[in-house]
Amino acid sequence: MENNINEVLLRNVALLSRQEGKEESMMPAGSAPLPSVEEVRRIVSLVKSIIFTDYFYKRQPEQQIRSYYIGVNMEELYLLLCRQIARGLQFCEECCEEEVTPTANHLALQFIDHLPEVKRLLYTDVEAMFHNDPAATNYGEVIYCYPVVNTMTHYRIAHVLHQMQVPVIPRIITEQAHSKTGIDIHPGATIGEYFAIDHGTGVVIGETCIIGNHVTLYQGVTLGAKSFKYDAEGNMLNVPRHPIIEDNVTIYSNASILGRITIGHDSVIGGNIWVTNDIPPHSRIQQSKAVDLSFQGGLGI
Repeated sequence: MENNINEVLLRNVALLSRQEGKEESMMPAGSAPLPSVEEVRRIVSLVKSIIFTDYFYKRQPEQQIRSYYIGVNMEELYLLLCRQIARGLQFCEECCEEEVTPTANHLALQFIDHLPEVKRLLYTDVEAMFHNDPAATNYGEVIYCYPVVNTMTHYRIAHVLHQMQVPVIPRIITEQAHSKTGIDIHPGATIGEYFAIDHGTGVVIGETCIIGNHVTLYQGVTLGAKSFKYDAEGNMLNVPRHPIIEDNVTIYSNASILGRITIGHDSVIGGNIWVTNDIPPHSRIQQSKAVDLSFQGGLGI
């Protein structure tokens, strides 16, 4: 029996150790380590501790001590960013191997220069969520408990890295939030300030979406593509295909806004609506009234 177990284990280890066919074609060139999901998660945690220091690290009333702890976290953040960006750059076909490390170091510093703006935007999101939900009793409740804060922290980090054209890492970051909250935001989407998502589960925001300021979404909203364009060889083209949502728009639960259309500013889109055409500013769109019919014995169904 023991010999049989060893034989099965060794045979399958040998088979699974071979890198050939599709597996080989999907790997980047070289043999350097690939991105670490755990280290990427740590990067997000460090950014959280820097931006929401009093909530996710140590509350320090003295500025000098506060600066010290933020500095310690910033140093670790920089080192992890350098390593993980370098690993992500392996998926960039235009990048030369000898340029990966200096490019990653430069991009890490560039990202850190964006942190003050990321912080500013996130605090506008917290404020928007607080003022949009009467169930929120204080800002701390929003920061600690609301999935939108976790999601937007991941998204705003990932969006900066995406704009820097860092491969893979931004998607890892947003998918970590997606798996935890059920809110799926592509890092390529552009989202303005004071953005709120109430409840949030099932929200989808596509890559080429443009969202203005003071926009509120509810659970189940899809800002998606209606169709896809292809080149002469049949390859899918990455062109703008998702909606533009202007300022001061509210979209209620389970609405689907599809295609490269514009929802005009100061509009309200009701729940369970399927929208595929432009909507002018100051519009109020709602579903048709339900028809109340009585069915007996299954007739009419």
